[in-house]
Amino acid sequence: MAVNLDKFNVPGVGTGVLVQPKLAYRFRVTLQNFSSNGSTSVQMTSQVVSVTRPSLTHDDITLDVYNSRIYLAGKHTWDAVTLTVRDDVTGEVARAIAGQLQRQLNHAQQSGPVAGSGYKFSMTIENLDGGQDNATALDTWELAGCYIQNVNYGENNYSTSDALQISLAIKFDNANHSLNNIGPVLDTDPANVGPTPVPSSVGKY
Repeated sequence: MAVNLDKFNVPGVGTGVLVQPKLAYRFRVTLQNFSSNGSTSVQMTSQVVSVTRPSLTHDDITLDVYNSRIYLAGKHTWDAVTLTVRDDVTGEVARAIAGQLQRQLNHAQQSGPVAGSGYKFSMTIENLDGGQDNATALDTWELAGCYIQNVNYGENNYSTSDALQISLAIKFDNANHSLNNIGPVLDTDPANVGPTPVPSSVGKY
C-alpha cells in the first residue's frame, strides 16, 4: 500500500502536504554605511548570532460617540531590532561598533554631528533558501535611518564556555519588506503604492 500524504493538512483548507516554511537559521544581515572605519559589513555579517525581525505598533485614536467608542489607527512606531554578534579575537567587530558609536557622538570631544545623515546607516535582513554559491533571498527587510540605540557588551564569567557576545538595539525610521518574485509588501516608494481608496460614504468606518 502506498503512503498517502494528501491528508497532511488542515481539513477544509485544501489538500496536499503543507508548504515548506522558511527556516529561522537561514538568514543574512548586511549593514551599509556602518561605522567610521570603512567597509565593515563582511566582518559584522560573518559574526552575527541572531537578529529580531521588525515589529510595528500603532497608537490608538479613540473617538467617543453616542453610546460607544470607535478606534482608529494613529501614528505608528517601529520598535528597535536586536542584533547579537560575536566579539571576535581580531577585534574587528568591536572596532566597527565603536566607530559607529563615535559617529553618533564623539565621546572624547563631547560633540555630535549636525544632522542624522552624518551617522545613520541602513540594514538588510534576508531569509535565504539554503543555497551556498547562488543563495537566493526568499524575502528581504530593508531598514532605513538606523542608529545604535543601546549596546550591551555582555559579561565575562569563569563558570561558562560561552563565546563573548555584543548585543545592539538598533532603532530605525522606516522599513520595506519584499518577497522574492512577488515584490514589495511594505513599500516605501510612493510610486509603487496604489491610489488611496475613496470611502463609499462619509462617516463609515
